Amino acid sequence: MTYVIAQPCVDLKDLACVDECPVDCIYEGNRMLYIHPDECVDCGACEPVCPVEAIFYEDDTPAEWKDYYTANVDFFNDLGSPGGAAKLGKIDKDHPIIEALPPQEHDE
Repeated sequence: MTYVIAQPCVDLKDLACVDECPVDCIYEGNRMLYIHPDECVDCGACEPVCPVEAIFYEDDTPAEWKDYYTANVDFFNDLGSPGGAAKLGKIDKDHPIIEALPPQEHDE
């Protein structure tokens, strides 16, 4: 089991969760953040600091965002397990589900 970042993060990327993550398993794509399923230790530190409530425990992800589990897992198919997001910085890609979305509006 792991945590999942879902649609409310698209085009927002607040990064509070990145700062809170003790194992550096939250990676930045072009339009959203992704939690590495093999590096996440299920501590839950990221969930309460997300200002848009985009982070869910895998089994608690709302039905309309269930595909975001796949997006979080598949994002790492070609990256493997780098062992920490900080050393990679922003990754110049997104999962196709995210790429296909129109620009998301957020209240500032």
